Amino acid sequence: GVDPRVVFGRRVKIGRNNVLGVVGGKAIHNLTAEERKKSVPFDKLTIDIGVDSREEALKLVRLGDSVRFVSDFVEFGEGFVKCKAIDDRAGCAIMLRMIEEGMEYDTYFTFVVQEEIGLRGSTCAAFTVAPDYAVVLESTTAADIPSASGEKRVCELGKGPVVSYMDRHTMYDRELYELAFSAAEENGISCQTKTMVAGGNDAGAIHVSRGGVKTAAVSLPCRYLHSPSCVINKADFENAYVLTKLILDRTYNK
Repeated sequence: GVDPRVVFGRRVKIGRNNVLGVVGGKAIHNLTAEERKKSVPFDKLTIDIGVDSREEALKLVRLGDSVRFVSDFVEFGEGFVKCKAIDDRAGCAIMLRMIEEGMEYDTYFTFVVQEEIGLRGSTCAAFTVAPDYAVVLESTTAADIPSASGEKRVCELGKGPVVSYMDRHTMYDRELYELAFSAAEENGISCQTKTMVAGGNDAGAIHVSRGGVKTAAVSLPCRYLHSPSCVINKADFENAYVLTKLILDRTYNK
C-alpha cells in the first residue's frame, strides 16, 4: 500500500540497530525519456547506508530487516498534525487512552500487526478473544485536496470520524452503523461516512471470525496515507475517541 512516488530520496532507518539510510536510484540525467514519465519501481530502488562493500553492509544490516521512514511529529495550520504511520498509530493512541481511564465493562484491547499484508494479527486476535462485538480503530484515506471533487474525495478532514457501511473486505453491521450516527448526532459530534467503497482494515478478518462478529469501524480521515507525511486533524481525533466510547457504552447497555 505504499506509493513508490513517496519513497525516492527519503531518509529511513533499518533493523533493530536503527541504521540510517537514504533511498536512492538511478540519477535523473541517466534516465530515459520513458523512465522520466514514471515513478521508480521498488525493485529499482536502493538504500544507501554509507558503506563501500557487501561485507561492510552485512556488519550493519541483514537480509529481512525492516525499513521505516524517518519523519518528525509536527503540528501545523489550524489543528493539523503530520507524522508517519498515523495509520494505525492513531487507533493505538485512542485505545491506550481508554485503557488508562479504565472501562466499566469487560473490554479486550488488541494491538494487531500485519494488516496490510493479510489481516494476520486480527485473524488470530478475533479467534482468540471471540468477541460479541468489535470496534476497529484506524485511519482511512482522505483525498480532500483541490484536485479531487465529489465522491473522489472519499472523506474530509475536519468533518469528524469516518464510520463506514462497506469497504472492499467488509459489510459492516447495520445496527452498529446506525447507532454510531445517532450517538454522534445526539452528542453534537461531527461524523461522516466514505463516499466510495474503497480500502479495507482488520474488520475484514474480524467480522467473519468463528460464527461471525458484529463489527463497526471508526476511522480518522487521513491525507497522504502510507506516506512519510500522513496528515490528520486533532479535532477528528478527539471526536473519534468520544464516539468510540459512546458506541461501546450503548453496546454494553443494549
